[in-house]
Amino acid sequence: MTDFSAIPAPLARALETRGFKALTPVQLACSDVELGNQDLLVSAQTGSGKTVAFGIAIAPMLLDGAEKFDRAGAPTTLVIAPTRELALQVMRELEWLYKETGARIASCVGGMDYRTEKRTLERGAHIVVGTPGRLRDHIQRNSLDLSELRAAILDEADEMLDLGFKDDLEFILESAPAERRTLMFSATVSNPIAKLAKSYQNDAKRLTVKSEEKQHADIEYRALVTTPRDKDNAIVNTLRFYEARNAIVFCATRATVNHLTSRLSNRGFQVVALSGELSQAERSNALQAMRDGRARVCVATDVAARGIDLPGLELVIHADLPQNQEALLHRSGRTGRAGSKGVSALIVPQTQRKKAERILGWAKVNADWAKPPSASEVQAKDNWRLIETLKSEEQAPAAENELPVLEELKSLLDHDALALAYLRLSRGKQSAPEEIEAINVDAPAKRERRDEFAESVWMSLSVGRNDRAEPRWILPLVCRCGDITKADIGAIKLQQDETFVQLNATVADKFFANLDNGVLEDNVKATRLDRAPKIAAGKSGSNYPNKPGRGGPRKDYGDKPRGPRKDFGDKPRGPKKEWDDKPRGPKKDFGDKPRGPKKEWGDKPKRDYDDKPKRDYGDKPKSATRYDDRGPKARTNTDAISKPRHKSAPSSDFKPKFGGKADAMPSRGGKPGGKPSGKSGGKPAGKGPNKWADPSAGRKPRTKKK
Repeated sequence: MTDFSAIPAPLARALETRGFKALTPVQLACSDVELGNQDLLVSAQTGSGKTVAFGIAIAPMLLDGAEKFDRAGAPTTLVIAPTRELALQVMRELEWLYKETGARIASCVGGMDYRTEKRTLERGAHIVVGTPGRLRDHIQRNSLDLSELRAAILDEADEMLDLGFKDDLEFILESAPAERRTLMFSATVSNPIAKLAKSYQNDAKRLTVKSEEKQHADIEYRALVTTPRDKDNAIVNTLRFYEARNAIVFCATRATVNHLTSRLSNRGFQVVALSGELSQAERSNALQAMRDGRARVCVATDVAARGIDLPGLELVIHADLPQNQEALLHRSGRTGRAGSKGVSALIVPQTQRKKAERILGWAKVNADWAKPPSASEVQAKDNWRLIETLKSEEQAPAAENELPVLEELKSLLDHDALALAYLRLSRGKQSAPEEIEAINVDAPAKRERRDEFAESVWMSLSVGRNDRAEPRWILPLVCRCGDITKADIGAIKLQQDETFVQLNATVADKFFANLDNGVLEDNVKATRLDRAPKIAAGKSGSNYPNKPGRGGPRKDYGDKPRGPRKDFGDKPRGPKKEWDDKPRGPKKDFGDKPRGPKKEWGDKPKRDYDDKPKRDYGDKPKSATRYDDRGPKARTNTDAISKPRHKSAPSSDFKPKFGGKADAMPSRGGKPGGKPSGKSGGKPAGKGPNKWADPSAGRKPRTKKK
C-alpha cells in the first residue's frame, strides 16, 4: 500500500482514489513536515505535478488537524496563474484533491462574467484561483476580501513576469496581509523571480527539484525537413502517420491557426482551434472537446503551451518553429507527462534549418533528422495498424441481434470479399495522405529561385506602381484566386499602370477558368496576352523608364590600358622655417597710472508715480483691424479670432503700443521713444526690413518644418 502518512487523511484518500501509486519528487519535497509554514521558492520542470504539490503543501495549515473546512467566508488561499486555461485547470485539480474536505473553490479569470464571480465571492470561498488582471479588478472594486488570507501561491511565476503582470502581482501581494505564507512555483528561477521572492517572501526555502532522468526523456524529438510549399502536406502526413489519440499543432500567429484549422477540417480531421482571439467560453469548449474525445487535433498558438494538461496527448507538431529554447520545451512538455511516451515533431523548411539547429542546441535536445512521412509510408502504417488491431482483438460470440446480419453477410460474400470490404470501409473513414516532394535531408539549404518558363503564358493585371502594387502582394493574390501554387508563376514585371505576370503554360487554362470574367479580388482585371509583353527601355517599374542612365546597359570601356603612374621619387624638401629665434620687442609697461575720481550721484530722490491718476479708457471698443501675414485686414467679429499658427508669430489680438502710438513699433535694438540705433545715414538695424513696423510689409509665409 502506498505510504501517504505525511499527508492529511482526506487528501491521502483522494490520491488513492485518483490512482496515485507514488508521489513525484516535487510532491515529496513539498510534503516534508519539517518545512512547517515556511515560504517556498520551488523550481521544477514542466509536467512534474506542481499543482498537486502546492495543494499538499498548504493543506496542514488550512485544515489545522480537522477533516473538513468550516463555513466559507473570506478566502484563506489565493492561487495566481498566468493564463485562463491554466487557472481553470488548477481549479479542477484542487477540486478533486480537496473533495472530501468540503472546500469551496472559486475562479476569477478574464473573459468570464464578472457579476457571476462577484456573487460567488459574496457567498464565500475557501480557495480562490484566478489570473492577475481579474484578481486586481476584484480587489479594487472591493468584491475580493483578502483580510483573512493565510497563503498566496504563484504558479508559473516566470511566465507571469514574461507576460507583463509584474505590476498586478505586486498590487495583489501588497493588498494581502503581511503575516501569510507565500509559495512561488516556476520552471526556472531567473533574476526577476529572485527579486520578486526577496521582496514578498520571508526567509523562503529554495527547493530545486530535478527528475532522476534527463528532462523530457519520455519525448521523442523529430525534425522533419521539407520544402516550404510542402509544409501543410507534411503536417497532414505526420498526423496520419501517428494517428495519435490527441495531438496539438502549434502555430506562431492567429492567422496560421485559422488557415490550418480550415485545411485540416476539410481533410476530415476532428479539429478545434485555440487562440487569443477566441472568447473564454470558446476556448473552454475547445479543450473540453479534446478531453471528451469529440476532437483529436487542437491547432493553437503559444497560449496553450503553459500548464495545459490534456489526457492521452501523444503528439506535438511545431508547424512554426518556436522562438527560443524555452518555448520549445514548454510546447513539447504537453506530451510525455506522468511517465507516458510522446513525440515532438518540428516541421523544418529547408530555408530555416540553421534556425532549428540553433534552437535544438540551446535546449540541449537531440532530434532525429528525417523527411516527413510519404504517402506510401502512411499507407503501410495504416495496414500494419489494421492487422495489429485485428490480431489483438478478442472475438466475442455474436449477440442475438447480430446473428441475422451475420448470416446474410455469409450468404452474400465469401471470406475474401468480406475482408476486402472491411479494408475499404476502414480506409474510407480516413483522409488520404498527401504527396510530398522527395528531398535530400543532408543537403545544405538552398534558396528557391524563380526562373522564367520555357513555355509560358503572359497576362496583364490592371494594377501597377501607381496603385502601390508589389510582387509580395500580387503573388499570393494570383495563387489564391487562380488556385495555383507559386511554383507555377514565373517573372513578375511591374509597370506604372499595369503588371505583367508569367504563368506556366500547363496551368494557364485552369487559372483563367477559376476567375469570374477575368476579375480577381479587389476588382483587379486579368487579361491574357498573345505574346510576351514589350517592356519599356530601362529598368522595369522605374519612375523614369526612358531617362538615360537608368536601367540601361552599362557602358563598356573595353580593355584600354592605363598609363604608368607618375613617380615623384624622393625629392628633398627645403629646410623648415624656424620662428623660435626671432627676437621680440619688450612688453609695454602701463605702470600704475592713477584713475580719476569716481562720480558721486548723491541721494537724488526717485520720482514718485503713486499719486498720478490713471487714465480711464471706459468702454472704448477695440480696433477692428487684424494683422496677419498679408497686412491689415478688417474684421467684424472680434470674438472669432483664431490663435496664431506658430509660436513666433504674433497673436491676432496683439496690438503693440509704444510711445503712446498704436500703429508703430520701434526698430530692432532701439528703446521705445529713444534714438534710432545704428550709425547716421547707415543701414537700418536688425536683419532685413522691420516686419513689425509696417504690417503691410511683405514677408514669406512660414511653413512647418519637416
